[in-house]
Amino acid sequence: MPEFDEEVDLLVGGSGAAAMSAAIAAKQQGLKVLIVESTGKWGGTTSISGGGLWFPNHPDMAKLGKQDSFEKALEYMDVCIGDVGPASSPERRRAYLETIPTVYNLFRSLGLKWALSADYPDYYPDRPGGMDGGRAIETEPFDSKRLGPWFEVARAKEQGVPLPLKTDDVWLMTRSWSTLQGFGRAAKVMGRTAKGVVTGKKLVGLGGAYSSGLMKIVRDLKIPVRLNTPITGLVKEDGVVVGATVSTPDGPRTIRARAGVMLGTGGFARNTAWREKYHGVPGYTSAPEGDLGTGIQVGIDAGADVALMDDAWWGASIPLPNGEALFVLNERSDPYSIMVDQSGRRFVNESASYIDVGHAMLERNREVPAIPSWLIMDARHRRKYLFNAAVTGLKPLKEAGIYVTAPTLETLAIKLDMEPGVLHETVKRFNGFCETGVDEDFDRGRTAYDNYYGDPGVKPNPNLGPIEKGPFHAVKLVPGDLGTKGGLLTDEHARVLDTDGNVIEGLYAAGNTTASVMGRTYPGAGSTIGPATVFGYLGGVHAATRVNAAASSR
Repeated sequence: MPEFDEEVDLLVGGSGAAAMSAAIAAKQQGLKVLIVESTGKWGGTTSISGGGLWFPNHPDMAKLGKQDSFEKALEYMDVCIGDVGPASSPERRRAYLETIPTVYNLFRSLGLKWALSADYPDYYPDRPGGMDGGRAIETEPFDSKRLGPWFEVARAKEQGVPLPLKTDDVWLMTRSWSTLQGFGRAAKVMGRTAKGVVTGKKLVGLGGAYSSGLMKIVRDLKIPVRLNTPITGLVKEDGVVVGATVSTPDGPRTIRARAGVMLGTGGFARNTAWREKYHGVPGYTSAPEGDLGTGIQVGIDAGADVALMDDAWWGASIPLPNGEALFVLNERSDPYSIMVDQSGRRFVNESASYIDVGHAMLERNREVPAIPSWLIMDARHRRKYLFNAAVTGLKPLKEAGIYVTAPTLETLAIKLDMEPGVLHETVKRFNGFCETGVDEDFDRGRTAYDNYYGDPGVKPNPNLGPIEKGPFHAVKLVPGDLGTKGGLLTDEHARVLDTDGNVIEGLYAAGNTTASVMGRTYPGAGSTIGPATVFGYLGGVHAATRVNAAASSR
């Protein structure tokens, strides 16, 4: 056994939702907790995300006038996820749903201000147990001044949204200049922004608000956080994890952890070698730096099993000239647009959930070149709806051949190395669906989720607008992601399992470090951060029982 440089109850790796939730839960149980973050910025992927949590049957559902239940939510999860093995065992699904009210009320009691997304539907609202809104929640915009100088080292400071924006605003703001409802919501956000300025606040929204709210609780509870301190290995005694080694700016240290070690260190979205090995693509990710799979490797080195390593939280993205990727959401769902492979043919419901579109791109590419695919738009799409790439400027994309324009579809096809006749037939068939309102090929616009990012002014189907008015536009799309969803196998207490299915005592994990309870799908908005928060909490609570059991046995 090595000599320990210091001793705590629970050592937590990472500083996103999973890690901070675990730390808060353990501290509430009376444990001495230490958070160590591998990078120089705290907040993880959570801080640059949409900040939503999929929380079925949360305590404020009645305020929305909606009816939900544990049984209804479990039925929906069972139907959507199916059997994907122990990563989404019945026990883990039940633990997730049963714990949501407890976590919701605890964080609220500690100062977090929840906000409800009444209109955000489940991603499969037509399936048994699905709902057309109410299960997605988020937090109110957060005044970053409340964190003082600590916000200067927040990932949200440089990569987050410096506006008091909520996920529930985005769907309407994407059509701010084409619908009165969209214009009204944009005005509301501007008013919220102005009020913040007048009152001397520096408001942040989306994932920056949630991560900052959690960090405020962490600071209030006086839980120390050390940056640039990655966990590099685990210390085991008689098969039990009793501590970890960390790297620090002053050299390595070994920390004893009486209750255990929680790995909330993220996935491996930025690990190119692993992406090529498990996904067959280099990775076009929106996850931040430091998402290298180090926590997963630490777990594997300690005997942990892994699952779902070949999957991710996929979504169509624009590959930017600087090597980064820009996630695409409303652009592919709004009318007057289609997605086509490199032959010029449609292959997916463009308005489907982002993970389904990502899976479809990967599957199509096995038959026909579809990486990259192209999003084809007519002039009305670009004039009426938000196109996020335009916010940062289209000139570099045009120069790199990522964004292409042409006066006619025939010319556009030639520029894209497509057979003009094929693209013409694809568009002709699609335009026929726009007239009837029924997409006979891929059912686009059939569900409430499809319609969420549509235009209600377009009839008879808000997602189907004919492509017929030039100039015509095309932008490259690749299978990007919000992070990876494969990792360490864990049980309903967030305990890590070994390759024989047994618990590795003293080792916990949550978030993208683990194989997701959501399996290979995405039931609703916040299906990443929701489980990260809940299983982080469950791990922290269970770790406390180990300390209490040890104390009572003395």
